[in-house]
Amino acid sequence: MHAAVLTAFDAPPVYREHPEPVPAGDDEMVVDVLAAGLHHLTRAKANGSHYSSTGAFPLVPGADGVVRDRDGRLRYVALDDTNHGTFAERTVIDVRRSVVLPDGVDPVRIAAAMNPAMSSWVALRRRIAFPPGQRVLVIGATGNAGRMAVQVAKLFGAAHVIAAGRDATRLAELPELGADQTCTLDRLETAADVDVVLDYVWGEPAANAMVPMLTARADRSVPLTWVQIGSMGGSVAPVPSVALRSAKLQIVGSGIGSVPARDFIAELPQLAAAVTEGAISVRAEAVPLAEITRAWTAESDGRIVLVP
Repeated sequence: MHAAVLTAFDAPPVYREHPEPVPAGDDEMVVDVLAAGLHHLTRAKANGSHYSSTGAFPLVPGADGVVRDRDGRLRYVALDDTNHGTFAERTVIDVRRSVVLPDGVDPVRIAAAMNPAMSSWVALRRRIAFPPGQRVLVIGATGNAGRMAVQVAKLFGAAHVIAAGRDATRLAELPELGADQTCTLDRLETAADVDVVLDYVWGEPAANAMVPMLTARADRSVPLTWVQIGSMGGSVAPVPSVALRSAKLQIVGSGIGSVPARDFIAELPQLAAAVTEGAISVRAEAVPLAEITRAWTAESDGRIVLVP
């Protein structure tokens, strides 16, 4: 069979012949891959920058995807740490980490949406308490995951969502997706009186924003939960000590490890239904798997989805 194969951290994957996957246990099965998203997580695991990267080669990337099982059913699957990912004609899955999809789904749409949407969905459902009526700030709202976070927060009953990002043109699109207010990253103090921050940027931008935001809050004793999800602005944020002492600020992370795998899996059916029903807007660009070397570094307004 053919697959996208990585042999080093500093080189893109190459489309080539690769051995067939072999199931290792009773809960595993070989499946046909229909669509697999090229996510930030996939690139980070492949180049060694993500904390879950194994560093073993050769590696077939791909952390999730839409597959057809041996009974002909479509499934969405999230793989555990493995060197045989979904960027292949076939892969091996643990059926316990998959959900059967309803008839009539678009595999490309599901593959594009599930991973980025899952970040905010799981954070609000499993990492913190999120009653309806909360005010939410999404930092990094112009990226794919951030755009979906705006919609997910509204879907879960947020009363007011503020979308923050660097790109003014993309920010202008977000009110159509549910954003009640937008601001650039250098004006985050204008979004001070929120209850929850969903942060996809972190790094210096987050650290620099904390004190001005906390200072501008009408009542610093009102809890503010800052959920760290992504790190597009840097993996380290020098949080000033005064930020933790001068207000009721709680910083938590949401991702692999802080949320058990069983909790991620439990949320998949509802998320897949929301994507299928159109409750979450999706931008997807289908690309043949054979073009993986070009697609690996390509720029796209939507999520690139590889189709074997």
